[in-house]
Amino acid sequence: MTTSPAARPRRSKLAKIESRQALGFASPALVGLALFTVVPVVLSIVMSMYNWPAFGERTFVGLDNYKWLLTESPDFTPAIRNSIVFALLYVPTNIIVSLTLALIVGPRIRGRNAFRVLFFIPVVTPMVANVLVWRMLLQPQGLFNGLAISWFGIELPSFLAHPQWAMIMIVVMSVWQGVGYNMLIFSAALEQLPESVMEAARIDGAKGMTMLFKVILPMMSPSIFFAAVMTVIGALQVFVQPQMLTGGGPGNSTLPMVMFIYNTGFKFQQLGMAAAAAWILFAIIILITAFQFQAQKKWVHYEV
Repeated sequence: MTTSPAARPRRSKLAKIESRQALGFASPALVGLALFTVVPVVLSIVMSMYNWPAFGERTFVGLDNYKWLLTESPDFTPAIRNSIVFALLYVPTNIIVSLTLALIVGPRIRGRNAFRVLFFIPVVTPMVANVLVWRMLLQPQGLFNGLAISWFGIELPSFLAHPQWAMIMIVVMSVWQGVGYNMLIFSAALEQLPESVMEAARIDGAKGMTMLFKVILPMMSPSIFFAAVMTVIGALQVFVQPQMLTGGGPGNSTLPMVMFIYNTGFKFQQLGMAAAAAWILFAIIILITAFQFQAQKKWVHYEV
């Protein structure tokens, strides 16, 4: 069906009116995006190239902030290492535990919604409250040590004062806090698995571990990939747990990148150096995420 030449100008005029109306409705969000996202991002790039104390004269130093962080800073390299170690410990543990829980609390389990709510409660509980509870539990006078002494007659080590144990406890607390989120993602993915494929696999004799690794997990791979990407990004930005549990100690054994940025900017009042460290962290996250997207071509199976 073709439109008449007279109708085309009217339709064009209507389209312009609708475009202006759409822009008007979207303008508050666009203004907010510009003021609170675009402008701060641009300013942080500029700030990273200045010696920018909180009070005092600001001087342009170019890339010297980046050079100093990468070659001379005594805490920057350990902070990168601690963030990567935390991510290497936390991400696989979170994925494995949440996937296991999703498989246990499967579609055929009665009361599965109640279990999902139970595991999701720590996710929506304020992080600060959760960390305070865990700090009390892990103290030498805390519940864990008290139970170990009364039940087994042994005294547990001071977890938060030992370099290796402190990082492990931060990982354990973080897994407890965040496992419910990925569990819900995997539970939803399990419920969406095509029953026809599952039934065909059973007819062909697939069961147990064969069914899990050859049928279920490949069909869930997009959800696993999404959870892995988001969990890695979150792990590299860990802050509240080490800040409140250990303060980055003992020494700097649990000092992550975001805490280093926080200390540099607000404790030592070197805002330019903190901005440079933030952009280095951003570059690390982008590189790791790009690697994940490149690697997913070999193991993630999307439905055609």
